Amino acid sequence: MIGKEIDTLIHLLSKLPGIGPRSARRLALQLLKQKDHLILPLSEALKQAAETVKTCEICCNLDTTSPCGICQDAARDDSTICIVEQIGDLWALERTRVYRGRYHVLGGTLSALDNIGPEDLAIPGLVKRAKDDGVKEIIIALNATVDGQTTAHYLIDRLQYCNVKVTRLAHGVPVGGALDYLDDGTLITALQARSAFA
Repeated sequence: MIGKEIDTLIHLLSKLPGIGPRSARRLALQLLKQKDHLILPLSEALKQAAETVKTCEICCNLDTTSPCGICQDAARDDSTICIVEQIGDLWALERTRVYRGRYHVLGGTLSALDNIGPEDLAIPGLVKRAKDDGVKEIIIALNATVDGQTTAHYLIDRLQYCNVKVTRLAHGVPVGGALDYLDDGTLITALQARSAFA
């Protein structure tokens, strides 16, 4: 019913996270309707990204240089490394403009169901960095999921001989959150991690 080229475009779009076959068809139609304004610039941007973007040899971030811009930034705090699961998590923390230390992207979490073990993650590089004399604190900023917590405990075990302080992000009631709408796990964590008013 449709040409092979369009079918291939729909198929490739449907492989993106969160995009199913119907969404892929709608995206393909939108792109094809605005070929000059969307599809041609997008294809050029994808080509350039494929040719120039690389993984940082230090923190596993994505950039056009390795080491990446964050690792090369002399104004950042070398004494703190924040561990995140994915590059999107690093970008989210950077949007806050609050954290000024270094990062380490694991590339996922430990998961028995998905056959992801320690050898599949960027853990050896993290341990090596943690042993550096200048590193004083490691912040574990993994998602509050079962796999995230399992990975956090594994990392704590691996880092215990590195002579660094290991901390984690606070968990609990979100800003603007109503207690009645929170799940039990969030409420329990919030109660256990309560602190004095400053």
